[in-house]
Amino acid sequence: MRILLVSDLHYTLPQLDWVVRAAPGFDLVVLAGDSLDISSIVPLEAQSVVILRYLSLLKAATSVVIASGNHDLTGPDARGEQCALWLGAARAGGVPSDGDSWSAGDTLVTVCPWWDGPLGRAAVQSQLEADAARRPARWLWVYHWPPLGSPTCWTGKRDYGDADLGGWIARYAPDIVLTGHVHEPPFKPTGSWADRIGSTWVFNAGRQIGPIPAHIEIDLAGGAATWRSMLGHEQLHLSAARAPARTLF
Repeated sequence: MRILLVSDLHYTLPQLDWVVRAAPGFDLVVLAGDSLDISSIVPLEAQSVVILRYLSLLKAATSVVIASGNHDLTGPDARGEQCALWLGAARAGGVPSDGDSWSAGDTLVTVCPWWDGPLGRAAVQSQLEADAARRPARWLWVYHWPPLGSPTCWTGKRDYGDADLGGWIARYAPDIVLTGHVHEPPFKPTGSWADRIGSTWVFNAGRQIGPIPAHIEIDLAGGAATWRSMLGHEQLHLSAARAPARTLF
């Protein structure tokens, strides 16, 4: 299985066009949050309509899942906490999104939402608990924010990570967590696009300008992951005990 990870596209349409063109070369495309952009002059409601169209194009080319990020929230859910309401239309169109799972063969992908309060956090906990009970050979999570203390959340000045994710990784030990949110880590010498936490790999492709997004290609059968960006590319073996030293600096 070949997986393409992108995140933090922030309504950059040329980058979305590239993802659509690249999609047929992968078995699964993962959009790990912040597909919308709250700073755009285009209203979020209009942005969501466009992103849903891109999702339909991706679904026609391959399998795709999408998780919400903090920029994707458009209103309160039934619990009164903010959520990406528009992703309900993605689910209705056959694209797994917040709270859903996707599986193929011996691989299960759990798609976690950006949670906005204690009830949302509890829902994510329940989601992980339920999928842990049916865990196959490979278990991947899509979770927008990298864990606190990981080089995948290093901005160059401070750690900017999720305080809860590390605990969930320690408890459930997924094989891979696909993240985003913090744009800088892969572009900093002491940051990284990859981190090994116990038996779990954490990946964050970061964000770059231009028509091609920074992205990570994961080849599960080949046992390799490759980060590609304007700086160049780096690769690691999934069987490695830790992420290799950076080579681009």
